[in-house]
Amino acid sequence: MKENKILLVDGMALLFRAFYATAMSNYYMINSKGMPTNAVYGFVKHLFTATKNYEPSHVVCCWDMGSTTFRTEMFPEYKANRGEPPVELVPQFDLVKEVVDSLDIPNVGLAGYEADDCIGTLASKYSEHSEVIILTGDQDILQLLKDNVTVSLLKKGYGNYAEYQHETFVKEKGITPAQMIDLKALMGDSSDNYPGVKGIGEKTALKLLTEYETIEGILDNLPKLTKGQRAKIENELEMLHLSRKLAAIYCGVDVDCSLDDAILEINRERMMEKFNELEFKRLESLLS
Repeated sequence: MKENKILLVDGMALLFRAFYATAMSNYYMINSKGMPTNAVYGFVKHLFTATKNYEPSHVVCCWDMGSTTFRTEMFPEYKANRGEPPVELVPQFDLVKEVVDSLDIPNVGLAGYEADDCIGTLASKYSEHSEVIILTGDQDILQLLKDNVTVSLLKKGYGNYAEYQHETFVKEKGITPAQMIDLKALMGDSSDNYPGVKGIGEKTALKLLTEYETIEGILDNLPKLTKGQRAKIENELEMLHLSRKLAAIYCGVDVDCSLDDAILEINRERMMEKFNELEFKRLESLLS
């Protein structure tokens, strides 16, 4: 029997990327009903290009379910630097899930968690018996790399990916995927709006992790650090530990999706009914 190949799609990453690819030139693909569809159209194009490229047996699409999560409860400033989504994108959040449903692809998400957490949870379950490919534009997901889990990062255009397996990541980055969590805890993440240890940048964080492997290893060897490094870490111990909790993808979300429900079998008639309703042209040709 052919081994399952499961494509886990970071729906939010694809949708935002597709939106901004055309929104920068004020092109929103507003149809005759007044509905902007540029993000959904581009999302489907990314999705179909990936299924053609990777030929998965199963596909699952994961979503954020609102901006309030367990991370914002721990640290209210988490992602607080991000403005409200553009008005042209807002109606496409629900619309894209309708389109995914019309393709008979499961939509998975749970309030209080991010899409990353759902992806991590499902990848952990599926990789025990199947090959898993995660399609995203978010480098944070690289921490999930392990045997049977590949991360495919979207690059500019369609069908261009930076693919990572555990070994290629270690070779390129010089640390393990799991050490990415401690790296972000030390240096912080400006896009997610948490500081880590003030004054510790990527170069220093990588050097410390290469030498001492983990945050615990660094803390056990504080006397060996430079006076400046030690002072910075000791002054920010609470934030260091909090940042690590924020950086770690949680893989114990109460979500599941049976592989029977995730088999990639698109009903073209149902798909075309939805595409015609939205006035999408030429997308179906990407499936042939």
